[in-house]
Amino acid sequence: MNAEKSASCSSRDVKGSISTVKPLDLRHAIRSGNHRGTTTGYSAGYLQGNLAIIPQKDAADFLSFCMKNPKPCPLIGVSEPGSPHIPALGADLDIRTDLPGYRVFRGSRDYQSVTDLNAVWRDDLVTFVLGCSFSFEAAITSAGIALHHLDAGRNVPMYVTNIATSPAGRFHGPLVVSMRAFKPSDAIRAVLYSDRYRLAHGAPVHLGDPSAIGIADIMKPDFGDEPVLNDGDIPVFWACGVTPQMAIRNAQPDLAITHEPGLMLVTDVLAEAAEFTLHATQTA
Repeated sequence: MNAEKSASCSSRDVKGSISTVKPLDLRHAIRSGNHRGTTTGYSAGYLQGNLAIIPQKDAADFLSFCMKNPKPCPLIGVSEPGSPHIPALGADLDIRTDLPGYRVFRGSRDYQSVTDLNAVWRDDLVTFVLGCSFSFEAAITSAGIALHHLDAGRNVPMYVTNIATSPAGRFHGPLVVSMRAFKPSDAIRAVLYSDRYRLAHGAPVHLGDPSAIGIADIMKPDFGDEPVLNDGDIPVFWACGVTPQMAIRNAQPDLAITHEPGLMLVTDVLAEAAEFTLHATQTA
């Protein structure tokens, strides 16, 4: 498969340190067109989300796919049909405008890249937001562990594996993983830190030899940017929220929308407490 890159990184138009930008301010910058690049490193400590928007007639099968595959598809929010809002995830949050880039599929594996959804929005669309591994990166860097893609100003590399997901209705496909490389002692610590964030994919699914999970060339990711690998580094692979995009390509609903890989929805939910606050909101 040829590597598919995400939309190019922006010039980081949001002023100040990107890690301290408030989620609402970042969403407003995205909505106004002042930020179009990756959201990795932005709004540290807040939960970021992958996007999958499906017609209501296919929503039950897609929900089943998420329930059967909780590692790549940790569900953090679902909209009412036709609504672009999910109040539990943020104030003044509009799914149609608040991600830096979207992919629109119309009954095929091909897609159109757009910067907002105003022209394609329909009253029968149901939005699913799935947790993202960007959400635990602040915990890793706060512990003094370097993340090479952040230091290099790059999107995280992502790869299609030979690991099959559990199918649901028409939705099926391979697991996609994101990769971060560490020296061995830091790799162990990164596993422990990420395991605390189950709504952000939790602990990794694989460490070491990429060929064992079907990755032929680690320097040629299927999504994102080329990795930075230092001598002695161990590649560590986490389940990735681009996985549903592969399932959507196979299911081919008449309309489906996803995020551009690495260009996420940044929510107002604190990542460390997300499992508890979101559950409390959903059951209140």
